[in-house]
Amino acid sequence: LTGVGPTVLTATYRQGLKENVMALDPGLLEILACPDDKGPLHYLPEEDILYNPRLGRSYPIRDGIPVLLISESTDLDEDEKKRVDEITSDGSQSSSPEG
Repeated sequence: LTGVGPTVLTATYRQGLKENVMALDPGLLEILACPDDKGPLHYLPEEDILYNPRLGRSYPIRDGIPVLLISESTDLDEDEKKRVDEITSDGSQSSSPEG
């Protein structure tokens, strides 16, 4: 691997991981809820996030495990919210917590 820098290796490694990431189980999605407002979340597998459109907040999915900690969430800016809202309006999976 002479001449290949760490950035190239990291990008290639991440791309390989992305292709092998398994989707979240639909049964799990049924019971997941936002830890803040307790409402449903939208699953965006290509982004590796669960998204709360009401709060404009995303929660990461790491190694196939949703990290539903408010301290680990990201508040999206207006442009990013608009972009993600467009994706979710195209039919992303949504959780529907039992209430």
